[in-house]
Amino acid sequence: MASVTVPNTVEQPVVESAFFNDVVNGLGRPNKSLPCKYFYDERGSQLFDQICDLDEYYLTRTEQAIMDQYADQMAAQLGERAMLVEFGSGSSTKTHVLLENLIQPSAYVPLDISEEHLLKTASALRLKFPHIEVLPVVADFTRDFALPVPQIEASHAAVYFPGSTIGNFETAAAQELLKNIANLLGAEGGLLVGIDLKKDPAIIHAAYNDSRNVTDEFNLNILRRINQELDADFDIDAFEHSAVYDQDEGRVEISLVSRCEQTVNLAEHTFQFFSGEEIFTEYSHKYSVDEFARLATTAGFSLHKHWTDSENLFAVLHLVNESD
Repeated sequence: MASVTVPNTVEQPVVESAFFNDVVNGLGRPNKSLPCKYFYDERGSQLFDQICDLDEYYLTRTEQAIMDQYADQMAAQLGERAMLVEFGSGSSTKTHVLLENLIQPSAYVPLDISEEHLLKTASALRLKFPHIEVLPVVADFTRDFALPVPQIEASHAAVYFPGSTIGNFETAAAQELLKNIANLLGAEGGLLVGIDLKKDPAIIHAAYNDSRNVTDEFNLNILRRINQELDADFDIDAFEHSAVYDQDEGRVEISLVSRCEQTVNLAEHTFQFFSGEEIFTEYSHKYSVDEFARLATTAGFSLHKHWTDSENLFAVLHLVNESD
């Protein structure tokens, strides 16, 4: 990720050809897959907000409770006049309490791939926090992007990466992303990151297989988006949601399963599916605090402080870039 700055608000729409190429490449593999970042168009973002309110989905309310209880300590760790950059900001719900506690923040930079959802959220935040400059960036945080220049000079940048989104990346990809964050922050830059902790598999299973089937709709929405934006002809009803927790790997494996033998067309490409064939859409890795701290050291981060809930379901970690 580049640390180059550009004037004021930056809006960098994801290039549609990248979406097309990612879909074609993913469906062309022997083990078909689709990048989970494409869940988040406007409808996908709204569905994910609904998931966060589900009884079974402990992650959001638990992380929010940690933020509510310890945001003042987190803000103190991040330091004065920080420019807070949030990866995958979505509705920025958990960020409110952090913004309320930051010490003379330079600016808040919500970064998300879903432009319409992001800009609506940014407008609402400007009304609630008129003393904080809100500079939305429409971008994919796994690719190069530029940071805006705030009106008040920042003493340093700090990245906030909530929601256990880091768990969506396999180990090598997570290491690469952490290295990119370290480069973006520079020496002594801070990372505040949420991770989902290892726990009773039944609790994890229920979180990804809710009784109202909202998660099913969220997973299937990626096929709707491909149909709408890339003019494919997926039969949505011919696929079903699957989410299985692999305790040995410490991750939930999420996929869309073909209900029958079928053919899907996308431009000049044709993809064959056999009955029961899967399209992997997302992993959600679970960690212990020590496991994640060891992973972060490979990118030059060291763990300075962490906070958990009383049941040890979730944790928020503050890591500092101590690489040269």
